[in-house]
Amino acid sequence: MWRNGVYDYLHYHATVHEALGVARGHARVRFGGDRGREIEISAGDVAILPAGTGHQCLSASRDFCVIGAYPPGPQMHVTLPTPENHAKALQTIPEVKLPKTDPVMGADGPLVRLWKQPTNSYR
Repeated sequence: MWRNGVYDYLHYHATVHEALGVARGHARVRFGGDRGREIEISAGDVAILPAGTGHQCLSASRDFCVIGAYPPGPQMHVTLPTPENHAKALQTIPEVKLPKTDPVMGADGPLVRLWKQPTNSYR
């Protein structure tokens, strides 16, 4: 749906899940907000971000390029971590429908099976 990088400021999407595929280069991205994990990603990696997952690019190679996509449904909005946005997100995130297919492996992919499990079974 788009080709670019990952924003260098903390943000999330409260109305849709996001798939990020690294096409070129490498970057250090923090997933999970200010206290999240910093992960090195590079060409060939895919990150699946459930709605509400904070993310921010901390550093990137000059050629870093990501292909991003969202499942059909509500429009994506960039949400900044403010108290007002957090209160709204607590209402919208639980309403985001699960994708019908795994964005990498298709209808029978592992992500579909994982997301259908009860929440506490994979924590």
